[in-house]
Amino acid sequence: MKLSDIRNISWANLLMWLFPFLLIVPNVALCFTEHYSAAACAAGVALPLGVYMLLCALSKNVGRSVLLLTPISIYAAFQIVLLFLYGGSIIAIDMFLNVVTTNVGEATELLANLGTAITVVVALYLPPIVLAIISCCRHLHTADAARSRALAAGLSLAAAGIASLAAAYVGTPGYSATRQLFPVNVAHNTVSAIARFHATRAYPSTSASFSYDAHSERPDTLREVYVLVIGETCRADNWQLLGYNRPTNPRLSKREGLVAFGRALSESNTTHKSVPLMLSPLTAETFGDSIYTVRSIFEAFREAGFATAFFSNQQRNRSFIDFFGEQADTCVFIADNPAAERSDSLLVPMLERFLRQSPARKKFVVLHTYGSHFNYADRYPASCRHFTPDNNAEASAANRSVLINAYDNTIVAADAMLDNTILALSKLPDTTAAAMLFVPDHGEDIFDDYRGRFLHASPTPTYWQIHVPVLLWTSPAHRSMYPTHTAAAIANSCKDVASSRAVFDTMLSLAGIVCNHSRPLRALTSPDYRTEPRMYLNDYNEGVALESAGMRYPDFEMLKAKGISAR
Repeated sequence: MKLSDIRNISWANLLMWLFPFLLIVPNVALCFTEHYSAAACAAGVALPLGVYMLLCALSKNVGRSVLLLTPISIYAAFQIVLLFLYGGSIIAIDMFLNVVTTNVGEATELLANLGTAITVVVALYLPPIVLAIISCCRHLHTADAARSRALAAGLSLAAAGIASLAAAYVGTPGYSATRQLFPVNVAHNTVSAIARFHATRAYPSTSASFSYDAHSERPDTLREVYVLVIGETCRADNWQLLGYNRPTNPRLSKREGLVAFGRALSESNTTHKSVPLMLSPLTAETFGDSIYTVRSIFEAFREAGFATAFFSNQQRNRSFIDFFGEQADTCVFIADNPAAERSDSLLVPMLERFLRQSPARKKFVVLHTYGSHFNYADRYPASCRHFTPDNNAEASAANRSVLINAYDNTIVAADAMLDNTILALSKLPDTTAAAMLFVPDHGEDIFDDYRGRFLHASPTPTYWQIHVPVLLWTSPAHRSMYPTHTAAAIANSCKDVASSRAVFDTMLSLAGIVCNHSRPLRALTSPDYRTEPRMYLNDYNEGVALESAGMRYPDFEMLKAKGISAR
């Protein structure tokens, strides 16, 4: 045998043995990051490793076998990046949906701050794939003896993995391979994400027959204007109004008629779920079954005789937010014009123009902001640059102080935008009943503790991702006409709030609208407001108790410190 043939066989043998162990890297990591039982960990490592070894050894053409396993390497690379980003959790259904509902600019900003993770996965998986291509081109084959040993090892590992899998099902309550065995769980989530995507696309037809049977209990002659401002990536801990030790609310802190709710938690840490929850009567418990058939809050206000408008500073993303927004009489996405400036401050002139031009006596407007979405330093004008240094620092725990400065400046910008919205409503005739409700979709992690977590939309939430500020402002006329609303809001401001489920009924309460899907006891303006068990909408669209949502000890300690119930 020629020396070159020996070398070729050696390279092929190396590829056959090495590639299965590279594919198993995320499985090993998940044993440390997740709360899996010993049997689940054993199954999660031994079974996939055995199967990979068998697949790589079945054919002499190992290069072809490796290339056929490329989808698994893509999953593995994605999983490793996710572990770098969030410190745990498998690739969730929502992560796949985020890929198709996140615009290119947001994705680029995120990837630019994942250099280390991307370098690691490229170093792990690109060389063997290149070697596999070379092997196929040069017809490099493995030695029979090496294949026999690999097949025997693969069979032994697979058998041990199957035994561990059986033990996990018997001895671990709630164990499921589709949720805890990588890459079976990720493949399952991929299929589920595709199914959800297609179901969402069919929403216009599946919701066509829905009706609220809504009507207003107020006189037709009464002038009313109600504005819902949806914040983006806005954490309560950085709001001066809620006790933060920095002046991030220089304007709103002086505004009369404003009530702040400091114990509000969102039921989702993802925009594409949280916003539809706010714009409908759905809750974490009912979202999965009903989101494809229910229509938005715009429908209820339209049935009650209101002119409606949706102005968004976010891009269309083929989610329910688009469908819901299009149910308004007027729907404008600023980003539809590629040349348009992207600033939340532009939403206020759009509101003012609508108020001037619409002849309707009753109006309902939703403003969807871009808010505090990363990269923070790009989200505010120079006039709101109160905290420095705030440069576009790399997203790392070492740069947290700079990131916090930039993030706090985004809150200053939100403060100005909200106060300008109130000013616009204050210019209406004195007899106009007006109100503004501000509710963010979710919060954000900014390297807040030893876990080093950053951003939001992780498969499991944290305290900082779901604790959000809720603000309510009512005009002097509204406070005079409906004093019970004001008194109730003040009384309820110190109570636990599920922000996602409070919006729909609070807006209807403010406007005096009654419909067959309303739950008045959820309205923050109701004297009979009642807190409900804390729930969270998980990746599988299941409403689970917050205590079972995957949060860890530091999160519950923060809730306790803030006087917020986790139950």
